[in-house]
Amino acid sequence: MIAAVIVAGGRSSRMGKGVDKLFLKLGEVPIIAHTLMKFQNCPAVKHINLVVRADARGSFQTVIRDYRISKVRQVVIGGSERQHSVWNGLQALPKSTDFVLIHDGARPCVSEALINQTIQSAREFGSGIAACKIADTIKEVDDEGRILSTVPRDRLWAVQTPQAFRYDLIMRAYRSVIERGARVTDDASAVELLGEPVHIVESLPTNLKVTTPADLSIASVLLPSKIAVAPATVPTGTFFFGRNIEKNFR
Repeated sequence: MIAAVIVAGGRSSRMGKGVDKLFLKLGEVPIIAHTLMKFQNCPAVKHINLVVRADARGSFQTVIRDYRISKVRQVVIGGSERQHSVWNGLQALPKSTDFVLIHDGARPCVSEALINQTIQSAREFGSGIAACKIADTIKEVDDEGRILSTVPRDRLWAVQTPQAFRYDLIMRAYRSVIERGARVTDDASAVELLGEPVHIVESLPTNLKVTTPADLSIASVLLPSKIAVAPATVPTGTFFFGRNIEKNFR
């Protein structure tokens, strides 16, 4: 089975005080609904775990119900950092999971084609992470704002999500991260710490993460103002409101 873990537990600090960006609307639709519907509408994905803050779970429930996102089977409470939230979401997946995609809730512009390409890479190589070639010239700068060097960009890629993996591989990687007390900023880094290779799937800059008001303006151009929802007869997912389990292991 192919599952997805959608990470939606951040604090949106760069969007402004008191703002939860995932509930900001692009047209008439909240960002998180756009994101979830991309995986809902992808036939390859059979199960979604949504990882959220405990104080926001009711709001996420409302979105899932209103947009009838039936593939969300569990709503899992996140941890203190992203890596703990991912770990919680991974642990709560069914044992029948073969491959898992990990995706940021704030990347609503992801395409079904990119989702499928990362899955295919994971089937072939064990991993497949979305990434975009660096187009700009990159400078290394000191603390006083002076340029130290120009970094060759030929091999530089900006990493995005989704990041797809064999389930056993990413579980082993995150278990190691948690046990060692290491810190990683993306899922591929956890696998890299095991010494395992990670494969790139080329993406586009349009698969942006909505972080600032400027990103919100760009995403509003890229996405439709409305989205179709399933008929009311389709049952919604069941929910598991997990406790913080970042220190627990299977």
